Amino acid sequence: MADEPPPPPDETPMQKALRLKKAALSTRPTAPRGGKFQRQQAAAQQAGKSKPWMAR
Repeated sequence: MADEPPPPPDETPMQKALRLKKAALSTRPTAPRGGKFQRQQAAAQQAGKSKPWMAR
């Protein structure tokens, strides 16, 4: 994290915490967006499974 820009001089502690949190989250690997994987996940979800109280 040595290559990050210096914080603004009037940054509040809350802004600093949010900036550090966003920086930490941006370094985490994320799942691919769109494409075959999402289609497979959507197809695997059966209709009505998300509402078990609707079953007879």
